[in-house]
Amino acid sequence: MKTELSDLDAIVAVAQAGGFREAARKRATNPSRLSDAVRRVESRLGVRLFHRTTRSVVPTEAGLRLLERLAPAMAEVESALDVVNTFRDTPSGRLCLNVPVSASRVVLPRIVPGFLAAYPDIRLEIVADSDLVDIIAAGCDAGIRYDEHLAPDMIAVPIGPRRQRFAAAASPAYLERHGVPAHPRDLLNHKCLRPKFSNGQLPIWEFQKNGETITLDPPAALVVNAGGATDLLIDTAVAGGGIVCLFEDWLRPYFAPGPLVPVLQDWWAEFPGPYLYYSSRRLVPAPLQAFIDFVRATSG
Repeated sequence: MKTELSDLDAIVAVAQAGGFREAARKRATNPSRLSDAVRRVESRLGVRLFHRTTRSVVPTEAGLRLLERLAPAMAEVESALDVVNTFRDTPSGRLCLNVPVSASRVVLPRIVPGFLAAYPDIRLEIVADSDLVDIIAAGCDAGIRYDEHLAPDMIAVPIGPRRQRFAAAASPAYLERHGVPAHPRDLLNHKCLRPKFSNGQLPIWEFQKNGETITLDPPAALVVNAGGATDLLIDTAVAGGGIVCLFEDWLRPYFAPGPLVPVLQDWWAEFPGPYLYYSSRRLVPAPLQAFIDFVRATSG
């Protein structure tokens, strides 16, 4: 019995998505077709490739060994086929980017609408994820990260503002009750609203002024997972629950005339802007090359 290339692609898709339903959504198909494809390969090989439960689909040991060789091979096949895409007047296909939630809020809104208008045949898929992931293993073409998180074998292209700041803010009602901090160390006596990384670490709060840098681990009245729950920090600050410290561009819409007041503004720390990054070991798909060219042409 011959193993079809599409069936092998289904194996990779299910493994990367962690299930049939999510894989079907990403491939614009239905779960039963992917399930049938996996069963055909398992029947052909005579081994089970996935442990299936009602809650999860996890590769078996045999499945993991197969995926070690199969995933890179399928990626190369896809890249080879994509070479033909360069002969089109306008590139088409899927482009998947893995980005921090902060980038989806403060960087991409300035880029995505214009890119989609310029390349109507490209389907752009954004995976907003604050965890550091292997973009290749996750089935993404590229990612956005800050320079301290870039792998050495990646090509990096500047994207978005090249200088950003962390901003601190609170509601007028909170400041009226608890006072306005005059120095970063005053935050040690305030209720602070803080994000937490998936590894459990709370990022320190950093402030800078006239060459002096102060780092703090202030008391937290509220801690939420960085990413999708971050809006809860802002909502709590608006409601008078404490002081929040996030990207300036994320908080700016809430400033005057709005529900939050900037605090310690002359101490806000600057940091370098993010980068679009992608593997130097793979051919660049036409949709990704179009995005890179668009970012370079519209930056600055």
